[in-house]
Amino acid sequence: MGEPAQKKARTERTFLFSSESVNEGHPDKLCDQVSDAVLDACLKDDPKCKVACETVTKDNMVMVAGEITTQAKIDYEKVVRGVVAHIGFDSYVDDLASVDSKGLSDKTCEVLVRINKQSPDIAGGVHVGKDDMDVGAGDQGIMFGYASDETSDCMPLTHSMATRLGKMLTDVRKSGELWWLRPDGKTQVTIEYLQHKDGSVEPKKIHTVVISTQHAEPLKASRTKECAGYTGPDMTAPSMEDMNKEIEEKVIKRTLQEIKLKNGQPALTLYGSHTHLHINPSGKFIIGGPQGDAGLTGRKIIIDTYGGWGAHGGGAFSGKDPTKVDRSAAYICRQMAKSVVSSGLSARCLVQLSYAIGVAKPLSLFVETYGTEKGQLSVDDITNVLKIEFDCRPGAIAQSLALREPKYQDTAAYCHFGREAVTKNGIKFFEWENAKDLKKYASMSSDQVDAALKGSTYLKKWVD
Repeated sequence: MGEPAQKKARTERTFLFSSESVNEGHPDKLCDQVSDAVLDACLKDDPKCKVACETVTKDNMVMVAGEITTQAKIDYEKVVRGVVAHIGFDSYVDDLASVDSKGLSDKTCEVLVRINKQSPDIAGGVHVGKDDMDVGAGDQGIMFGYASDETSDCMPLTHSMATRLGKMLTDVRKSGELWWLRPDGKTQVTIEYLQHKDGSVEPKKIHTVVISTQHAEPLKASRTKECAGYTGPDMTAPSMEDMNKEIEEKVIKRTLQEIKLKNGQPALTLYGSHTHLHINPSGKFIIGGPQGDAGLTGRKIIIDTYGGWGAHGGGAFSGKDPTKVDRSAAYICRQMAKSVVSSGLSARCLVQLSYAIGVAKPLSLFVETYGTEKGQLSVDDITNVLKIEFDCRPGAIAQSLALREPKYQDTAAYCHFGREAVTKNGIKFFEWENAKDLKKYASMSSDQVDAALKGSTYLKKWVD
């Protein structure tokens, strides 16, 4: 027998990683927003409603389908048209050669509704006759949350950047600054990272930026015709070359100035002559929205989460009330992961939960810190800290994150995570981004964490 192989020493390495996003006019994202607007309409009058709403769109048609049990009276057609108008889809011409069609019209689109009530089999197993804290999970499934210390909001920079580029495209369109932009659009960002010996990752430079955005006809489209309600002086859309220059200055550079790295510097410091730019690389992009591509709820789950970092359990979020753990448990997983990283217990963190339909306690909790844990704590200790500090039963999640409020349409575009936790009109938006302070555990030993776990009431909340 030869000598046992020595464990390979961890070394630094450089790698490229890419994330993509789409903005609110992408057909799949339009569907997410409609599904969540329906959920909000139900929650507004009936916080205990049970909602599972799917949306599909193609050409000048939007259909909502699913299972909804609510006391609220919902005008589905009004909800659908309101979302379409808010996004900016106000013209449809049934001709792929037309330069006037934006791909969907809030006024003329067909709205189909196929809604039934929740199955009594599911209702009986999940919530009927149960106390709020004992409500079971609405389905089985696995959910993940991720956080990384590379940015001030603990989001991976590739995804934060791709997401915010899409939001900036929308902002400069709606403000009129780049009036010739249209609602549909996609972004993609590749960043060169350095992975340190301790497992943490640091973005070193922005390698590539891809932006494909729907636009009006270059050198021909007029602002008064393109922008409904505009009454100022008329102007003509710029050339494709000038459009691309404007996008670099007013979308890319402006977005990068707003994103803060962990060293306090803006992400713009990683951008420069080394960055490859592909702006509308296919040429023109005039035909878009549901006319250019069909859309479905839940077809952008990686964009909704971490841009390919960490892991994903496969469940979509939009159109689901908080008993659906696909959504609510993914939110608490993010809060757990962000709490670990922002409290300095590790540089990166992935958290997984799993559930069985009708059962309140999670079946399992898994934590991965990629070797980046700090101080004396092991990954097992960090897992125990989360058991002490968090209650992941569906009823408890709904309560701690205030999930029975009508606030979900805001989550349905530009990622559910890395957003600012704010309270508007008494409603808490993105509450899962409020990390818990776990710093007191940083100086503890494993024995002290064990003692704290045994002294807590964790068995009420967790399967041991």
